[in-house]
Amino acid sequence: MRLATWNINSIRTRVGRAVDFAVREDIDVLALQEIKCKPEQFPYAPFEEAGYHVEAHGLNQWNGVAIASRLPISDVRTSFEGQPGFAKGHEGPGAPLEARALGVMVDGVRVWSLYVPNGRALGDEHYAYKLHWLEALRAATGAELAAQPDLPLALVGDFNIIPFDHDNGDPAIVEGVSTHVSPPERDAFFALGTAGVTDVVRPLIPEGFTYWDYQRLKFPRNEGIRIDFILGSRTFADAVTGASIHRDERKGEQPSDHVPVVVDLDRGGEDDDDLPMIFA
Repeated sequence: MRLATWNINSIRTRVGRAVDFAVREDIDVLALQEIKCKPEQFPYAPFEEAGYHVEAHGLNQWNGVAIASRLPISDVRTSFEGQPGFAKGHEGPGAPLEARALGVMVDGVRVWSLYVPNGRALGDEHYAYKLHWLEALRAATGAELAAQPDLPLALVGDFNIIPFDHDNGDPAIVEGVSTHVSPPERDAFFALGTAGVTDVVRPLIPEGFTYWDYQRLKFPRNEGIRIDFILGSRTFADAVTGASIHRDERKGEQPSDHVPVVVDLDRGGEDDDDLPMIFA
């Protein structure tokens, strides 16, 4: 199985790029974030013509997640257990859930397409929501893997966190001032490891950014950040044979500000020594 994640930053604007990438790179499962549309507005036809079935979860012109697969999809979930909601000025439980999580089963693998809240600013109520959301994700993932320790599970998407200093090439993002690099956010990211998942791309590709702001020539200057990840359970990680970050997708006409991250899985138990590791 070849699995990719991509914050597409409006699927209706970039459907051609998304489908072309999926076909050209032989992607079996493509997790998308920031689709920015309701399910009834999603451009299904180009995906279907290319042989993909799509599950989409969106509530308005903001956020939204989707998964396109050439393999059968089952057990579709539009939130994880305990997922908190958000509404400005709302205190306590009961805030409406945003379209930030979509979980499916594909060929025995649990895949979650996730768009973690941005946080906006240190001290903002959205920052507190982000930390609460991540803690709930940790708890839900831990519970799922405790119940099924051998489950191949992947948390993929835009985590809006820069885990390490070398993941930050943007001089405008400064610890103590900016979100994405604050100690509580980094701690929340690393805490996902206690739930039983680990970054399966970094061991193969230790360097490389996945996002460049559209403004101030960030991409030509390579002032990017690494915030898009594939975190896998032990069984999932054991099946990973290769990974790639597709930097060139930030080029060309109307690119997303993010680029795809891809992993290859071999769950057949065959000798993988001769399989190539793919870098882009």
